[in-house]
Amino acid sequence: MTLMATLFLLVFVTELVSWIGQSVLLEFFYALYLRIFYGSTVARQRKLKSDILLNKKELLQTSAQDQFAKWAKLRRSVDKGLADIEKLNNELSSARTAFSLKFKTALWVMTTGLQFVIGWWYRKAAVFYLPPGWLGPLTWWLAFPFAPAGSVSCGMWQMACRRVIKVGERVAKELVVPSGGSTAGQVPTEQERKEKEEAGKTE
Repeated sequence: MTLMATLFLLVFVTELVSWIGQSVLLEFFYALYLRIFYGSTVARQRKLKSDILLNKKELLQTSAQDQFAKWAKLRRSVDKGLADIEKLNNELSSARTAFSLKFKTALWVMTTGLQFVIGWWYRKAAVFYLPPGWLGPLTWWLAFPFAPAGSVSCGMWQMACRRVIKVGERVAKELVVPSGGSTAGQVPTEQERKEKEEAGKTE
C-alpha cells in the first residue's frame, strides 16, 4: 500500500509540475532565492537605477556650456553608476544561470528521476494483486516486465496513474472553462466592433 501511494504521489507531483509549468516555478523560487541570498544586491541595484535616472534628468537640464563643472560632475556620476549597475547585472545574471541549472536538475531528480529509481528498485515487486481470473489471459500484461504473475507492476501502475491524472486534469479544465459556452455578457473585442460597424454601414 505504501509503494502504491508513493508512486501515485510521484506521478501526481510530476504532472502538477508539467501543468503549472517549469518556467513559472523557476521564476517563483528564483524570486524567493534572490530575496533570501541577494536581498542587499537587489536593493543596491534598485537604488543605483533610481540614482542614475535622477542624475540623467538633472544632466539633461544642465547646460554643458554655461554650467560645465556641474555638467561634467553629473556626467561622471552617470557613467560610474552605469558601470556599477553593469557589474551588479552580471553578478545577478550569473546567479540566475547557476540557480536555473540547479533547480531544473533537482526538479528532474525529485520527479522523473525518482520514478525511474523506484521503478527499477521495485521492478520485481507487486504493487498489488488482482483477483484470480479477473482479466483472464491479459493479467500477465499488467505484471510486465518482472512482477509476479497476477499482480500489477510498478511501471504499469505508473502508467495507469498518469492516465487517470491526465483525464482528471482535462475534466477539471472543461469544468472551469467550458468550451463552446455562451458568449453573452462578454465585452466585444476591437475586431468585433469594427466588423459590426462595417456591417452597419453596408446596410
